[in-house]
Amino acid sequence: MQDFAAIDFETANGQRTSVCSVGIVIVRGGEIVDRFYSLIQPTPNYYTYWTTRIHGLTRRDTDRQPDFPGVWARIQDRIAGLPLVAHNRPFDESCLKAVFEEYGMEYPGYEFKCTLAASRRCMRLPNYQLHTVAAACGYDLTNHHHALADAEACAAIAMKIL
Repeated sequence: MQDFAAIDFETANGQRTSVCSVGIVIVRGGEIVDRFYSLIQPTPNYYTYWTTRIHGLTRRDTDRQPDFPGVWARIQDRIAGLPLVAHNRPFDESCLKAVFEEYGMEYPGYEFKCTLAASRRCMRLPNYQLHTVAAACGYDLTNHHHALADAEACAAIAMKIL
């Protein structure tokens, strides 16, 4: 794949609608041409101990941030016509669909590819966690669970194996 948008969401709690950050990396012609990161005020707006422990975000970080429709308005033209790539596609795709539904937005039927499934098919690794697969593809993921860093790792994987 030469043209795609790698995407990663972090959530505030167990609800798929609770996206609290998004990272997007746009690849065209096999080169990264754009990056986007934003915090998002989640819905519902509460954080669990476990999610904060994973990504470090709290209400203090997102209470004054735009809601999802405001953030997506800055993303949609950037990714128009591109397939979306995620590591563990079912999670990120379900978050995107859930938050579109939550805000009554018409879902445009994005095409998704999964680097997790692809890595399981073509690599022999001790596990297929994002940081492990990224390292096997030559990418050093030092800020795991930051949405932009995870999207960059996903893009690096996709450029190697998709």
